[in-house]
Amino acid sequence: MPRSNVPFGLPVRSSSQDKRNVSSRWAGIDYRWVIVAMALYFALGLNWKVLGHFYSILGGLVDYDPGFAISAPFVLLLGSIILFTPFSFKYLLKPFFALLLITGALSNYAMVKYGIVFDRSMIENIVETNTTEAFSYLNMQSVLWFVVSGLVPVVILILMPIRYPATIVRGVLQRVAMMLIPFVFLGGLAGLYFKDYASVGRNNKVLGKEVSPVNYFTGAIQYTKRRYISSSMAFRTVGDDAHQVVNVANGKPTLMFLVIGETARAQSVQANGYGRPTSAFTGKIPGVLAFQNVRSCGTATAVSVPCMFSTMGHDSYDGDVARHSESLMDVLVKAGVSVLWKENDEGCKGVCDRTNHVDINPDDFPDYCADGSCRDEVMLEGLDQEIARLSGDRLVAFHVMGSHGPTYFKRYPDEHRFFTPDCQRSDIENCTQEELINTYDNTIRYTDFVIAKLIKRLADYQDRFNTVLLYVSDHGESLGESGIYLHGAPYMFAPDEQTHVPMFTWMSPGFAAARNVQPDCLDAAAKNGSFSHDNLFSTVLGVMRVQSNVYQPKLDIFGGCEDSIYRADLDAELQADDGLKVQ
Repeated sequence: MPRSNVPFGLPVRSSSQDKRNVSSRWAGIDYRWVIVAMALYFALGLNWKVLGHFYSILGGLVDYDPGFAISAPFVLLLGSIILFTPFSFKYLLKPFFALLLITGALSNYAMVKYGIVFDRSMIENIVETNTTEAFSYLNMQSVLWFVVSGLVPVVILILMPIRYPATIVRGVLQRVAMMLIPFVFLGGLAGLYFKDYASVGRNNKVLGKEVSPVNYFTGAIQYTKRRYISSSMAFRTVGDDAHQVVNVANGKPTLMFLVIGETARAQSVQANGYGRPTSAFTGKIPGVLAFQNVRSCGTATAVSVPCMFSTMGHDSYDGDVARHSESLMDVLVKAGVSVLWKENDEGCKGVCDRTNHVDINPDDFPDYCADGSCRDEVMLEGLDQEIARLSGDRLVAFHVMGSHGPTYFKRYPDEHRFFTPDCQRSDIENCTQEELINTYDNTIRYTDFVIAKLIKRLADYQDRFNTVLLYVSDHGESLGESGIYLHGAPYMFAPDEQTHVPMFTWMSPGFAAARNVQPDCLDAAAKNGSFSHDNLFSTVLGVMRVQSNVYQPKLDIFGGCEDSIYRADLDAELQADDGLKVQ
């Protein structure tokens, strides 16, 4: 017999076994390369918007270190590797990166096309967006963008065979190394350019909110924490002492229309100095006063509406507290005022939840509604009957659709296509600037038309009521200025177009006489004064002669223009009533 060359006691392996083991060992792509590939894709692919912004900032500097400029993509790459590595374990890697690719593609489209910045407020705005509004952003370009930059990479990732470490210990050691090595390099870059990054970051804080996926993941975590973890917060009542001071001036109850606008900016309103006839209808009505300098509480409906109906004001506003507190509507009801909220936008954000409210159902008004949304003229349907069902002093709040984008063209009927050519599409960034401005201005003009009709309705009621209207928009809108579209920018970085909003009022002679409001004084205040959403709460209480510890006379727009004799009489009346004194 031939002698075997295999050492005694060792197992004999065939060549076919060796081939299978080698094949098994090298099957698939090492998971570490997947991490690097994903980091590269995010750093250079889905973050080119922030890189472009970074280099445009450097371009405006007198001098900068070229090495600092070159380091930026590497900082994003190394930071992404550190961030992604903990999520690279088997059974977690593919679901995690698939979610990351989908959300990254969507956020990248929004940032590139509309200049949107993702933070907690924007996440809140997205979560509270209704289905109809969400679909208004759907167009061929957005779908193609999502498929190419999100869906295709996800499919490739899912079909890709990935090789993981053979043991847990080896996997942990490899991942520690994957995080430690980039961390060392980042430390080296920080040592070289820390002052440069600190200077640019300190002067351009919005850059940190543009880095994907950190921006929207951080925002989502903050929103979840505030929205759900704090849900156990005790509910807070407001204005429990609220009561009305009886108005005996002319024996008429008060009827107020409070119109909450949507996405109207002061820069596009003729009554605020704009050069185009966007106030063509209210401009013909005597007594309409436009306030020139009014600031919003937020840059999105989800912030501004609950803020203006709360007692907190912009400087101290807390969304968690607002969600767990009564609103202006509750205080009015406590005082005995009959209220009705008519909703044609995306919800009252909690301010009308405990009071009488009506949500406009598109199915009920086919003449005004299509594709799940309604034009604002629908708000006048059934209004007389609704007012008749109320009693005493009455407030009807209208939350209008206004200039909600990006489908501005859906906000007005064909007969109100005054400015042409307009932008008849949702991907507004592909319209010419002329078309975009025309479309948006048509929405402002149509809102003016609706408000004129509301004022006409109030004028018809002035033989039975002291009537008054107050309109204010929730926030403004960017129309491509500095490459920014829509709204929702962080307030501290928000452009003037998103925070400077229109506000105007009209009052019947009966209301002015009953309240002793001096028209000349109010006109001067509208032209020269500074106001904000903070004024709304006390102004409405003042209109309804509601006294409470939450009423602040200095914030009452009409109160500052009351005749001094009337104020003295009111003060005496209050002291006789329960000892309260107007400050």
